[in-house]
Amino acid sequence: MTREVLTPVTQALRDGTITRAELKALMQRSNTPAFIHLSIWIAALCATSALIALTYNTLWIWPAMFIHGVILVHHFSLQHECCHYTVFKTRWLNDVVGNICGFIIMLPNRHFRYEHCDHHTHTQVHGDDPELIPLPKTLAGYFWYLSSIPYWRNKFTELFLHTRGHLTDQEKHFVPKEEHVTIIWEARIMLMLYTTIIAICALTNWWAPIWFWWLSVVLGEPVMRFIRMTEHVGKPCIREMTENTRTNYVMRHMQFLSWNMNYHAEHHYASSVPYYALPKLHEKIKHVIEVEPRGYVGAHIDILRQLTGRSTRADALEQASNGA
Repeated sequence: MTREVLTPVTQALRDGTITRAELKALMQRSNTPAFIHLSIWIAALCATSALIALTYNTLWIWPAMFIHGVILVHHFSLQHECCHYTVFKTRWLNDVVGNICGFIIMLPNRHFRYEHCDHHTHTQVHGDDPELIPLPKTLAGYFWYLSSIPYWRNKFTELFLHTRGHLTDQEKHFVPKEEHVTIIWEARIMLMLYTTIIAICALTNWWAPIWFWWLSVVLGEPVMRFIRMTEHVGKPCIREMTENTRTNYVMRHMQFLSWNMNYHAEHHYASSVPYYALPKLHEKIKHVIEVEPRGYVGAHIDILRQLTGRSTRADALEQASNGA
């Protein structure tokens, strides 16, 4: 007998926690919150850029680039929301900003949108979720992932394969056949622009992109890897959304940088709800979702306990689900 799988939103609607009218109201979109958020975002980038300029030719430039890089890698959060078309009410603005973000962090926007769609369809399902990050088997594997070396290796491999006109079998599963050429040309244009920037730097001896962009992104990426792990890693690889995704309580500045993606469970249950309405949705359904009150650090404590054998909760839940 097939067991009915209820999302927290469905459950909340059934028990009266939230009404359909309330959910519909939360889905209303506006350009104003995003413009305000972006204004502060750009001001923060200007401030950290100035910090790099002030510390140039000193060792302090490295912590300055790290701080700047943490903001830069969080363009992923903005791009992610743009892929859901929930940042701006004006649809084309989501595409423009999403592509800019993708160029900054080397994540082709159109390809990511198709990949991410399958992630939402098959969250935490082995073999089907293209964004699944498995629980590391060892501490060495845990720190290897956090180093972001495997991430960059995959991104460069992906970019060069696409520029040569190749998509992997997994990519062919989530990218429509008629879009293969678009994905290939997206990568080619991105690589051409990167190459042009490098050529300009070499010809003019102007190396600002290295300090204010590329090195900063490399320094900041481990922070994004640390955050990405807290969303699903260590949660059971089952379809039940009440179990396979975490929401993390974090400090205000991290919530700002993540565009409220710390409310990750809420996002998965109602991905059409704009980022600025997720805190309100959280208040409605927080009793039916997985919440980590200790934030990102607490999530990693849970992950480390599992990979060192002190917690088998995720395995027990997965085994119970498989046996049901």
